[in-house]
Parts: sequence; structure tokens; C-alpha cells
Amino acid sequence: MEQETFPEELADALVGVQRLLRRRLRAGLAVPRLRGAEVELLRLVEARPGIGVSEAARELYLAGNSVSTLVNHLVRDGYLVRERHPADRRAARLLLTPAAETRLRDWHERRAELVRRHVARLDDADRAALRAAVPALRRLAENLHEETETP
Repeated sequence: MEQETFPEELADALVGVQRLLRRRLRAGLAVPRLRGAEVELLRLVEARPGIGVSEAARELYLAGNSVSTLVNHLVRDGYLVRERHPADRRAARLLLTPAAETRLRDWHERRAELVRRHVARLDDADRAALRAAVPALRRLAENLHEETETP
């Protein structure tokens, strides 16, 4: 009996698109490249200013010491500010610097233009199929996120 290949094909397609997006976006960068985990952390802080290191580690499914290392690098490179939490002096809140805001804004714009340009090369049926798939892909991501949260 032939095994269903859809889940593997979907996972491969998603990974392939993500990998190619990263490669295209890296091309021509005038600033040093950030690692994927660094970008993920910056995007998380962008979405949730003031998030703590422990909460960021949970959201990113990384060990706390790994996120602390990322934070130290990003603080050193001028992309994050670590400030004491007013309610708990032992905890730190993470905030983006203006340099990080500029870099993320540029990244968002370049990514949107790259995807827009390549989606425009597809025929109407493929564009419609991709547009229709977005809600299902978001639900898939939510399901994956929820599964990792349950013991």
C-alpha cells in the first residue's frame, strides 16, 4: 500500500520556500548577517516589546541559556536593550533599539517585495490557491504551536 505523501510534500515545500527566501534576502546585505534565531528573537521582541528572556525562550522553544546568549550578542551588536523589569528587579525586559527597528523594517519590506514579485509570476489559479491556503497554514502553525505547549 502506497503511503500518503502529502504531509512530506507540504513540509518539504514550506522548508524550501523558507530556505530560498532567507538566501535571497541575505544577498546584497551591506550589514553583517544575523542568524535565524537572532532574527526570530528580534521579531518576537518587535511583536511583544518588553518580553522577558524566560518568556521569549518558551515562545521560541529554546533553552533559557540559549536565549540569554542570543540576547547578549544582540545587546552587544546594538539591536536590543535589556532593562530591569519595574515589578521584579531580577527580571529583564527586552526592547528593540532604533537600529533593530530600521533593520526589521527593511527586512519586512524586502521580504514583501521579493514574495510579491515571485507570486506575480504565477498564473491566476496558483495565486488564488496560495491566497486560499494562508488561513489553513496559519491554523497548521497554531496547531503545531499548541502541540508543543502540551506535556
